[in-house]
Amino acid sequence: MNALLDRLFPAGHTVAFDGHNLAGHAVSATGRVHVIGTRDRAALTTDMALKLSQAVLDAVRTDQAGGDPRPIVFIASTQGQALSRHEELLGLNGYFAHMARCVDLARRSGHRLVTLIHGEAVSGGFLAFGLLADRICALPDAQVKVMDLRAMARVTKIAPERLEALAQSSPVFAPGASNYARMGAIHALWSDADDWPQALQQAIAEAGGEDRRAALGRERGGRTLAQPVAERVAGVPLDA
Repeated sequence: MNALLDRLFPAGHTVAFDGHNLAGHAVSATGRVHVIGTRDRAALTTDMALKLSQAVLDAVRTDQAGGDPRPIVFIASTQGQALSRHEELLGLNGYFAHMARCVDLARRSGHRLVTLIHGEAVSGGFLAFGLLADRICALPDAQVKVMDLRAMARVTKIAPERLEALAQSSPVFAPGASNYARMGAIHALWSDADDWPQALQQAIAEAGGEDRRAALGRERGGRTLAQPVAERVAGVPLDA
């Protein structure tokens, strides 16, 4: 993780690790930013969700007292929520909802939000904070999925073989960062050859403003109906 942070922020960073959580500050090409997230493909627990939420609230509170809201860079490395009866009985879904509300508060407070997917981003552990950012970028070899095909087969009662066949032609059924990029859920796929500080600078500059993920999914051929249906529901003419 330190090697990743060094490459992202060659001008310096002060990011502390607390188990699988990380939080701190760094100097990017756009200036000082908050860095918050998880590492080592963590399985998110109630305790980790509270720490992530607190880090976001601390960033909002600090900048309210000290000037303009600075960008928040989320590092998402998670295998999803902790699969534990103990965590479920504690109400893990409520902790995730609280975390999502904290991220929304940061956005409404003027923070630009960028997520960098490192390693793996799965299910609720990713949905509740990383997927809520304004810009989402996947680092090389990142694995992204909400539900694998075996679990999807159990839930939908569709044969795994049928889902595997559908996954060949539709990114909606297929895991992987490239498929999520086709659907518009990921804005950019980074390569090892890219200048990561420059790519992060661009992501921060493009964060905020209109959410164009449905439009991206249509342009990239991964979700062709999401934008037209949303426009019809909102009463916007399709040719506007």
